[in-house]
Amino acid sequence: MPDSLSDDSAPDGGNGALVAKAMPGDNAAPLSISEIAALLKRTVEDRFGFVRLRGELSGVKRAASGHLYLSLKDDKARIDGIMWRGQVDRLGFRPEDGLEVVASGKLTTYPGRSSYQIVIERMEIAGEGALLALLEKTKARLEAEGLFAPARKRALPYLPGVIGVVTSPTGAVIRDILHRLADRFPSHVLVWPVLVQGQGSAEQVAAAVRGFSAIAPGGPVPRPDLVIVARGGGSIEDLWSFNEEVVVRAIAESTIPVISAVGHETDTTLADFAADRRAPTPTAAAEMAVPVLADLASFLGELTLRNRRSVLRPVMLGRERLEARAQRLPRPEQLLQPQAQRLDDLAERLRRGLADNAARAARALQADAARLSAPLLAARLDRAKDRLAAVRLAPALVTQRLATQRERLTALARLADQFHPDRPLERGYVRVMDATGRTLTTRAGAAKEPALTLKFRDGTLDVTQGGARPVRASVPRDSTKSGQGDLF
Repeated sequence: MPDSLSDDSAPDGGNGALVAKAMPGDNAAPLSISEIAALLKRTVEDRFGFVRLRGELSGVKRAASGHLYLSLKDDKARIDGIMWRGQVDRLGFRPEDGLEVVASGKLTTYPGRSSYQIVIERMEIAGEGALLALLEKTKARLEAEGLFAPARKRALPYLPGVIGVVTSPTGAVIRDILHRLADRFPSHVLVWPVLVQGQGSAEQVAAAVRGFSAIAPGGPVPRPDLVIVARGGGSIEDLWSFNEEVVVRAIAESTIPVISAVGHETDTTLADFAADRRAPTPTAAAEMAVPVLADLASFLGELTLRNRRSVLRPVMLGRERLEARAQRLPRPEQLLQPQAQRLDDLAERLRRGLADNAARAARALQADAARLSAPLLAARLDRAKDRLAAVRLAPALVTQRLATQRERLTALARLADQFHPDRPLERGYVRVMDATGRTLTTRAGAAKEPALTLKFRDGTLDVTQGGARPVRASVPRDSTKSGQGDLF
């Protein structure tokens, strides 16, 4: 090694040294990677402990743990972000790629990748325009799934016995609905109290709709025949819970017809598209739900009167026709006289016929009694017994047939033993087989196989074409001189 490489007093201050050493007057100890990463993390978090960023969401992904990973970007820069599960559960909307938001949180570093990121504590949609864009995007996606298809709409019951209402129990909406129902047609109303605005309201509305569908018929709580989802008017932010996907899917999956009455007449939410009927106001929903009792009673009275008239009119006409026809009918005595005379004639003929039949039956019975005497029957029985005793079953007929079949079976067994392919092996022959166990009988067939199996009397031997001698094409030598001919 040259001396210049080991010189500790190099004029360049030791830059060419192989081993790091402290220089005179140098009090800056080298930092580890973890130490510098911790210093950077504290510096960034102290300087940017709270920031608000506006940007477009990209690469939104929710992990199995519930944490949300994403990126915020604009036309020139991009920053990674993370939102813990507790904050994600409190979001009032579903984050999607392309949505412009305002995120609040703190900047920090991630030493594992030497990168910085924002830990988001709160996230909101950036302006009403972005909110409307999200609404249209969600509407298009749910419409593509067929949740708004007209074929899914069901007819409302004409006279619902029980009406379920999903709304706030303290607002003016429930009072308007109850008042309108009482004026038109008093009904049994079940109110499922929910939040209609703010954090968790969408989940409560969806749970209420599904809860009404889950009520079993005939239980202690009556099952509604119709459900009204209602809320008063407000801004798009106030009504946003009824644009949430969880509410739309719950209404679409409801087994009970649903009326959506959210907001005023000009307000439209995705719940209106999924419901079976949309009402412009909660009061209008009550009017759709039931008819007017007074109008119904008047209509029923009119139908009753028309029914009575329609029933009595044929009766009156029939009575008039009956009286007119009765006057033209003959007297009953004249109609019955010929039939009475015919009845007497038939009765006399019946009496004489029965007497004649009884006499003929008595004569036939006396004739049959002579043929059914006891001595004749006993004689026929004795003759049958004699014929039965004359019949004998000779055992030789059965045993002779069995002996013949046994001899044939023995002969076949001897032939099978003599023609068994392994029988010549006892006399010193060898059986040549291929890899599948098929017996080879020609030289050409054996030459095609890469490996052969030779079966002897006391076992088998596997050989290959390279390890076996080629089969000679000459005629085997005389067996009287040298024994069996050579097979290889």
